[in-house]
Amino acid sequence: MSRLTRLTNTPPVPARELDVVSADGSRIHVELHGPEDAPAVVLAHGWTCSTRFWDAQVRDLAVDHRVVVYDQRGHGRTPEAGPDGYSTRALADDLEAVLKATLGPGRKAVLGGHSMGGMTLMAAGGRDAVREHGAAVLLCSTGSSRLTAESLVLPLRAGAFRTRMTTAVLGARAPLGPVTAMSKVILKYATMGRGSAPERVDACARIVHACPRRARVAWGHVLAELDLEARLPELRLPTAVIAGAEDRLTPPVHARAIEAALPDSLGLTVLAGTGHMTPVEAPEVVTAKLRELVALYVTVEGAGSAAAAVREEEVA
Repeated sequence: MSRLTRLTNTPPVPARELDVVSADGSRIHVELHGPEDAPAVVLAHGWTCSTRFWDAQVRDLAVDHRVVVYDQRGHGRTPEAGPDGYSTRALADDLEAVLKATLGPGRKAVLGGHSMGGMTLMAAGGRDAVREHGAAVLLCSTGSSRLTAESLVLPLRAGAFRTRMTTAVLGARAPLGPVTAMSKVILKYATMGRGSAPERVDACARIVHACPRRARVAWGHVLAELDLEARLPELRLPTAVIAGAEDRLTPPVHARAIEAALPDSLGLTVLAGTGHMTPVEAPEVVTAKLRELVALYVTVEGAGSAAAAVREEEVA
């Protein structure tokens, strides 16, 4: 079994940890893995997850990449925000703060986001820090709008009633409780493909159940009202999109719409038998795509690669 597919309860040991202060004073927990002078990758996790969600990618990439991961507000080791601290603007602010704190002037990185992490990248696409530090983007299992209308989690006919019920689920205040056999069955149905390995279901369940309830509910309300379609034209970096064919939370219809609206699309990959948790369910595919983007668009010195320069000439 390769180091990529091997699962362990022990998280990768970061080379460095730091707290980054965002625009509103919120503290963001950041971990840096791998050689400091290696090509960089910055990864943003999704709703109810944490830096642990990227363990497979960190273990593989940190051998020869600088990998930056951080906990979104209210997740993992990042404290919950104040009452007005949950918004797509806050997501963009936090990413911008992380990029400024972890990458030197002009240093480029591949930016990857899963689910709400992908929404973070879309929300921040026009920010100065993304333009300065972004070389290419990978969006995994995400959407830009109509999340409740398009969700397939509830086995109901599409329409206003299903949308209202899905909205209620996203904002449900009931605690998730301990990880049990039944809770893993429910989580697998809602977020993963039918063929997902039991150890990967268990890993996702432990990450999701660790998310504090108040943050889960607050971000659930943000997701229910999400509308980032107008931001997509601002994401002018070369962008690849990955989706799971069995994703019930953000079905492939979202990925197709995003891919069609991107100014510089590198194409869409739909993974058969895979659900919403693509970096955990299909770590080999996600990590290989990140490596490919680094090879094409990032150099050790941090400048865009020759391939990126060629693309700029073609656009011009």
